[in-house]
Amino acid sequence: MATRPLSPHLTIWKWGPHMLVSILHRVSGDGLAFVGLPVLLWWLGALASGPEAYQTFTWAATSIPGYVVLVGLSWAFFNHLCSGIRHFFLDAGAGYELDTNKAWSVISVIAGIMLTAAFWAALVLL
Repeated sequence: MATRPLSPHLTIWKWGPHMLVSILHRVSGDGLAFVGLPVLLWWLGALASGPEAYQTFTWAATSIPGYVVLVGLSWAFFNHLCSGIRHFFLDAGAGYELDTNKAWSVISVIAGIMLTAAFWAALVLL
């Protein structure tokens, strides 16, 4: 049997905010793809199908589980957006210093939460 070098196991890595942002970026992208797309298609189909279908959609969307899904989707969007902007600057070669990377990682997570809260506050107040 050939001996190959093994990748270090996750337990030996020191976890940091940059790892959390990476994981949340993937989770939020998957959430947008696997939950957001069907909700969008349902909404568009309901719009095209007439008042009864749209009323069914609005009933489901304004229920408690519907609001949970919509708030979760908006958080996924804003989180993915913020971490994507962070990654854009990393791709340009900026922000690789450890302290800078950690700071922007924390800011990315907080900004996603704050933008979600502001979005829903604006929806409620309008």
